[in-house]
Amino acid sequence: MSARPLQLFNSLGRRLESFAPLDPHNVRIYSCGPTVYHFAHIGNLRAYVFTDTLRRALTFKGYNVTHVINITDVGHLTSDADEGDDKMDLAARRENKTIWQVAAYYTEAFFKDLERLQILQPSVWPRATDHIQEMIDFALALEAGGYTYALEDGLYFDTARATDYGRLGLLDLAGQEAGKRVAGPGGKRNPSDFAIWRRSPGDQQRQMEWHSPWGVGAPGWHLECSVMSFKYLGEQFDIHTGGIDHRQVHHCNEIAQNQGYTRSERSGANLWMHNEFLIVRDAKMSKSTGDFLTLQSLVDQGLHPAAYRLFLLTASYRSELEFDWEAVVGARTHLRRLLRRVGELRQAVDEASAIVALASEHRASRGGALTGLLAALTEGLSEAERSWIERLDEAVSNDLGTPVALTLLGELLFDRQLRPEAALRLAAVYELVLGLGLLMLAPEDLALKPAGRSLSEAEVEARIAERQEARKAKDFARADALRDGLLAEGVALRDEPGGTAWEWLPLPGAAAG
Repeated sequence: MSARPLQLFNSLGRRLESFAPLDPHNVRIYSCGPTVYHFAHIGNLRAYVFTDTLRRALTFKGYNVTHVINITDVGHLTSDADEGDDKMDLAARRENKTIWQVAAYYTEAFFKDLERLQILQPSVWPRATDHIQEMIDFALALEAGGYTYALEDGLYFDTARATDYGRLGLLDLAGQEAGKRVAGPGGKRNPSDFAIWRRSPGDQQRQMEWHSPWGVGAPGWHLECSVMSFKYLGEQFDIHTGGIDHRQVHHCNEIAQNQGYTRSERSGANLWMHNEFLIVRDAKMSKSTGDFLTLQSLVDQGLHPAAYRLFLLTASYRSELEFDWEAVVGARTHLRRLLRRVGELRQAVDEASAIVALASEHRASRGGALTGLLAALTEGLSEAERSWIERLDEAVSNDLGTPVALTLLGELLFDRQLRPEAALRLAAVYELVLGLGLLMLAPEDLALKPAGRSLSEAEVEARIAERQEARKAKDFARADALRDGLLAEGVALRDEPGGTAWEWLPLPGAAAG
């Protein structure tokens, strides 16, 4: 374990803190997972690249990690103010399927996105619908402590009973009262009160509903995360992560529930960490309108998911990041350059296959510390060569400084003073933290065929062969015309000593869809 302290930004207090886990050998993390009513958009996925980076950094620092990401398949309304329909109900009606079918389909789509982004599997994938009885028991405990009250449409949490409610979000509760902005159903004692259990309307039956002491219905969205985090991680754990949009309402409500259940001031997690928004210029990604970009949207334009991951890592997780097609294309170019250099190193190193095999071992660990693996990867490195790992540790220890880590990676790969084997071993260490596929991908893997290209690979190869014949015949005008024709159809040629290489170009100026 590195002696350098890990500094992480705690949203609860808005400050950098030296991380000290409750258990010195095992870090426990809960991450708010997706509501599986639609495909994840690229902004959603930023949260999971951030969480994956956090987990990789912790294992790099020598900790074992127990990581829980939940699947929300019930309870999430279209409004955080306890208004509107359940998002899962809406999706079922939209697609003329059962909620269970919708949940299964979009859960698998989400898993596929994570795999394509090199995001490691968590320790546990709990689903909300598998924990209904535990949610009822949790709600009963809140009720027994006087933290709830009943309304016609369900059971509500009285936020006036919570210790310093809204501190995480820096909420102005007095201003809400003065403005009489009572959100949600009538009869709430406080504007910020929220549903623990929502009773089904008497004139209809939901696809997902359960019997409870407060009537047939479904749990509130906030309840599930308190229940599942406590079940798998204990009533006080190390880190809770989520998108910045969770900080003001969802996580404030989780903390209130946690305090009520434990009859204490404990928030549930010692650190609350949030990634900032991904901004799409001139547009707001909305699943309700269908106007949003998915990872598949990028693939359809010819952009590899690894390029998108690199693009995200160029900024701090706490900075807003503007999505830009040209920037992602630029990230692809940068990643291709890194992969070419890694390929050169692999050809120059006799033990390359063993190093590559070592670097892939962590994927099956589900959160094991990398201490032994790092020792194997750094075997035989000189003190000067090991300094590159110290510099990586310094970057990571500064609130997961991925932009600096990426800069260091580029410098070490092209440092001609480094022995090839040392450079390859160091690249493998950096890969453990950054997850870019440096030892898994080849440069040509990044050139995906955009969905709109009509040429087949056989047709491209035939034209290249025709161009070669034209060049042999010194018909350079014909050769140039064939090259320009391929370029117009989205194929770029590159003449190399061993022949002509080619790749698909991304579609320019792609639109959301």
